[in-house]
Amino acid sequence: MSRGPGRRPGPTETREKILAEARDLFAEKGYDGASLRAIARAAGVDPALVHHFFGNKEGVFIEAMRFPLDPSVLLPRIMSFPRERLGELMVRTFLDVWRDEERRAPLLGMLRSAMTNERAATLMREFIASAVFGRAKQATEAPSLAIQAAAGQMIGLMILRYVLRIEPMASASEEELIELVAPTLQRYLTS
Repeated sequence: MSRGPGRRPGPTETREKILAEARDLFAEKGYDGASLRAIARAAGVDPALVHHFFGNKEGVFIEAMRFPLDPSVLLPRIMSFPRERLGELMVRTFLDVWRDEERRAPLLGMLRSAMTNERAATLMREFIASAVFGRAKQATEAPSLAIQAAAGQMIGLMILRYVLRIEPMASASEEELIELVAPTLQRYLTS
């Protein structure tokens, strides 16, 4: 019996091979220096297959680095809310992500790596600048400095609450934190 075109039956290791090669290339060349074509070439596959599995370079990075959220999904969700509620939604979104231990663990790993390893810091910087801050700037029309100040405020809050567990930040209700922090983020994003 002759097989027709298409994928071979049985388990495939192709997707994992692509992710492994992508991790190596991102580590070696940084986010900006690793292209979909280079990842495909390293994995020995057609670039269309990388696109099929992951959509784009961001998608490969998110899966390869086990990034717990996809900015291409998250930012449009945030921007669909009324402009006068952006600060509130940003705080709620960060709390939602960091509350979940499975999503928090890779974020902590990336932060720790970026603080102790220059390659990891470069990789995170390039990805966040391109995929997160670049998109946020387009969506909000806020200055880059304001977007970064808002992100810095939220990262600091999450570290105090979930990593260092400093009181009363660690045990404050989410609504208390939203009420406290959202107006500042709102000012950053819409002034």
